[in-house]
Amino acid sequence: MGIRTAIHDMGAMKRLLTGAEEQARALGEETPGPEHLLLAALTLPDDSARTALAASGATVEDVRRALAESHAAALRSVGIDTDTIPAPTPAPAPRGPYRASGTANEVFQRATALAKADRPKNLRTAHVLIAVAELEHGTAARALRALHIDPHILIEAAHAAIRA
Repeated sequence: MGIRTAIHDMGAMKRLLTGAEEQARALGEETPGPEHLLLAALTLPDDSARTALAASGATVEDVRRALAESHAAALRSVGIDTDTIPAPTPAPAPRGPYRASGTANEVFQRATALAKADRPKNLRTAHVLIAVAELEHGTAARALRALHIDPHILIEAAHAAIRA
């Protein structure tokens, strides 16, 4: 890995992880999960993830709405009426080392491994989108299915966006 790639990736990682943390806190959660990494990837300046998502006919707002509906459906499945729950209040800013869910860490590690296998080896937001699209379970996977997004087509679109 060259020094330029290393510097680029450090900046990309910081923006991605900070963005995921902000997305989680805005939704009242203390620990980012894959869905927060997905939202962060879709809102960063690198538009490769948004380009791939658009090729599948969806927008960032579609994903945000599908994630909210997925959370609500999960709560309803255990008997919680979402109409009685107050809107989330932002969680306090975390202190100490960065913490994320186990699955979020797996998604991040998969995205960085995908970036290292590509040429150039720069971490792109589409790498995160691919790692999330590979998930079979969880909120992010359910949201993509609710949007009728074929993960294989999304992954192909993400690879195309990286090569563009």
